Amino acid sequence: MDTRRPFRTLALALGTAGLLVSGCSGGDSSSGAASSADAGSASPSAVPAGLKPYYAQHLSWRDCGVSGFQCTTMKAPLDYAKPDGDAIKLAVSRKKATGPGKRIGSLLVNPGGPGGSAIGYLQGYAGIGYPAQVRARYDMVAVDPRGVARSEPVECLTGPQMDAYTQVDQTPDDAAEVTKLSGAFEKFASGCEKRSGEVLPHVSTVETARDMDMLRALLGDERLNYVGASYGTFLGATYAELFPGRTGRLVLDGAMDPSLSSVEMNRAQTAGFETAFQSFAKDCVRQKDCPLGSTSASDAADRLKKLFDRLDADPIPTGESRELGESLATTGVIAAMYDESAWPQLRAALTGAESGDGSGLLALADSYYEREPSGKYTNLMFANAAVNCLDLPPAFTGPEAVEKALPSFEKASPVFGRGFAWAALNCAHWPAPATGTAHRIEAKGAAPIVVVGTTRDPATPYAWAESLADQLSSGTLLTYEGDGHTAYGRGSDCVDTAINTYLLEGTPPTEAKKCT
Repeated sequence: MDTRRPFRTLALALGTAGLLVSGCSGGDSSSGAASSADAGSASPSAVPAGLKPYYAQHLSWRDCGVSGFQCTTMKAPLDYAKPDGDAIKLAVSRKKATGPGKRIGSLLVNPGGPGGSAIGYLQGYAGIGYPAQVRARYDMVAVDPRGVARSEPVECLTGPQMDAYTQVDQTPDDAAEVTKLSGAFEKFASGCEKRSGEVLPHVSTVETARDMDMLRALLGDERLNYVGASYGTFLGATYAELFPGRTGRLVLDGAMDPSLSSVEMNRAQTAGFETAFQSFAKDCVRQKDCPLGSTSASDAADRLKKLFDRLDADPIPTGESRELGESLATTGVIAAMYDESAWPQLRAALTGAESGDGSGLLALADSYYEREPSGKYTNLMFANAAVNCLDLPPAFTGPEAVEKALPSFEKASPVFGRGFAWAALNCAHWPAPATGTAHRIEAKGAAPIVVVGTTRDPATPYAWAESLADQLSSGTLLTYEGDGHTAYGRGSDCVDTAINTYLLEGTPPTEAKKCT
């Protein structure tokens, strides 16, 4: 379980719409700090001399093999501090504006993660599922960020190695289990260094934001129009910080707070999942098929903890070679917190687990990790760790620090706190030192930016949206009073109308606007 991945895979594949939590950061770095020239207009003179060949490259579009979509590849410097050095290739896809109506420009989309495939999201959802009036007037565009999916993907472990990694006990009960967990994180990091050592120091959010500006220019747009979900909100805010004069219409849905340290972020997300679980539990005990009782949310939480304890001591069969222990079971429950439409599936999975069948919770955990039936994993979890560990200093550098923080995490969530605290140890052995730091993002001079927050969002707590909207000099907050991760396209006409109006007319919602 990685607790630092803003995540919402269940919405679409459940699908793949957007993704689970991690370190936001950004900040200056030796390879990503913005110069004063970058903050101005999009004119060629504003491009640093070393980058002009990249900004002048030609995109050769071709048919993707997916109806209506085109694909191409763009080059970017591996290290922006050394633009004359090695280059990397980034995959790009688009679906051109369908009309009617005058074309506004390109609309770049990113589903989050970090590690979620933006191209997968575009071709599987945004390019066909965004409101027709938006698709009519924008070319829908996505670039897989560096290190992700089709763009120089970070690789760390084989499928069997990942199977073993996901089953390691993340609530260690003694010194031997602590050593095993710490060793698993170290082996993961070593695998990333061995397989992707060259790209590993250069997948920060700052560098990806710079790639986005290059793509903006190559598409012929003076300003960047963008919809980012979850981690994609941090990417969008970072872009606005680096290039405020080039921001167009930015929607940041399921916002992250860049001012938080890694440990603060992990603890806040722990509380967010507790809030989401309480909402699920209150609904569950009202249903006839609730496996957690019919009395109260508190009783349901107690029953779930007891189930986890039993699975920790005695894993159950799943119908395949992997058994369901506490770690995979916890991940399965967490996966269902992203979208309330998954709650019936979770009730059925928990019912099965109570009777000795772990297949339902295993299926949910596999969807979270993007494990295919063949046993192969996408690179989601590898890229997720690579970006997060580069963007912020580690939450904890050793087991002693975790032990000290456990009470605060368990207070934030009696159900998930212990596991979330230990999971935050994952960057302790990372081979590439962090280049970002937690800081406020103001993006002075940027056009109006719409920040969207959901009141019971598990992965990106509502307080983060409030904070980011307050930090941004041109930020305005749109509130969705509801459950699940992110709000756009999730069934609220109020939210969708407000965002569509902003994207089509440039008029942001009023600051006090709240939707249900």
